[in-house]
Amino acid sequence: MRLSAVLSVLAGYIGAAAYTHSEGYFVTFMTGNTERAILGNFAGDHTLALGAATIIASFLAGVFLASVCRRYWWTNHPHGATMLTTAALMAAAIVDNVLDDRGIGLVPILFVAFGMGSLNTSFVKNGEVSIPVSYVTGTLVKFAQGVERHAFGGGSARDWLGYATQYVSFGTGALIGGLVSLVVDGAYMLNAAVAGSALVATYTWRADVRWVRRTVRRAADGD
Repeated sequence: MRLSAVLSVLAGYIGAAAYTHSEGYFVTFMTGNTERAILGNFAGDHTLALGAATIIASFLAGVFLASVCRRYWWTNHPHGATMLTTAALMAAAIVDNVLDDRGIGLVPILFVAFGMGSLNTSFVKNGEVSIPVSYVTGTLVKFAQGVERHAFGGGSARDWLGYATQYVSFGTGALIGGLVSLVVDGAYMLNAAVAGSALVATYTWRADVRWVRRTVRRAADGD
């Protein structure tokens, strides 16, 4: 729960940075981007529709590449997803800061969307994501179902507490991102996102190292 909360804060923070920097594009809300990609054409805003569609494609590419890495290299090291996210954010910041005068438009946000896709592979069980850190709609549905089980189905607070924590953490990350945007110029919001992601990547790496050491000790004790 603690690790998922930290990553949810990061997801909300990155989403806020991208939103404030790109004048309203979402990198965490693929449902909304899907509607924009389709309905933008009916509204005559083909640029908006194309932008939303490319964000979705970048998000999927992040999920795909991170999943391949998990399969072959990160089997027991979930922190690899946050490392890839940080690398993608660094690429976004470099492109944004160095090539901005060449009219690159949405390109930095595509790197951010790629990183968000990677971040969502942090928790995998049996080859599938078990905790999607930016899927707020699903989190709220599970939260409400958990409350119902606790109230009428003989369940306990454990049925909904984790989802509540994840949702509040995501909102906290968005709030932090909004507050940062008040003191950091929009052109530097991606730099702030890189700094936040690097801190979380360091935290997840340390958590992984401790987990691996505990696993080794348990295996040794079992022998």
